[in-house]
Amino acid sequence: MKIIRKSCAEGARTAEGLTVIIDVFRAFSCEPLFFHFNAKKIILEADPEKALALRRSNPSYILIGEINGIPMEGADMGNSPSEVIMKGESFFSNKTVIHRSTAGVTGVTAAFKNTDQIYLGSFMLAQSLAACILELNPDQVTLVAMGNGAEWPAPEDEACADYLEHLLTGKVYDHVKALREVVFQPTAQQFIQGKNAFLPNEDPLFCLQRDLFDFVLSVRYNNDQLQVYQLPWRAR
Repeated sequence: MKIIRKSCAEGARTAEGLTVIIDVFRAFSCEPLFFHFNAKKIILEADPEKALALRRSNPSYILIGEINGIPMEGADMGNSPSEVIMKGESFFSNKTVIHRSTAGVTGVTAAFKNTDQIYLGSFMLAQSLAACILELNPDQVTLVAMGNGAEWPAPEDEACADYLEHLLTGKVYDHVKALREVVFQPTAQQFIQGKNAFLPNEDPLFCLQRDLFDFVLSVRYNNDQLQVYQLPWRAR
């Protein structure tokens, strides 16, 4: 199994083989929580206008969306795992969620041009995802750390890619070192410093939790939509 590391929008556009799109802060830390709270269906829509139009034509759907970190006007909430947890099961159960984000969702959309075997990556899912990949044993795995706004590398996404590579190959990984390199850097500090209400202080706390769930999240086209599918996969 060959492991390829890539980053940001260009990395997503050029991904090949089984591809993991990593977005720790915050899209793909929200995604497993939607399923944990028993959402019925998840639709990924990178285009903000299309996401809003889909929400307008389906009033029962929930729109989770942001543009450059700022909650979309017309969305039900921003891209925040702590907000998702506060809303809880009563809000998400049996609902369809439309999800739009600047890095993770746009990265999945771009990657589908070259590969149709895409999984969502975050610390929350890492161990189950690694077990899934090892069992599938593809010739090539591309780990794409989407970074800050899909424009430049972010330490949390690179650290998650390091952790996945460790789980897949045994490469040395030090989570304390990873936390030090993440928490004191701007991508985490923008939450911790509490200067913007749409960047809750609690979000990094949830996003940096490892191996919370025993499932993986796969993305496929269905009825001209990118949909996320929850697949049980317990790490052995």
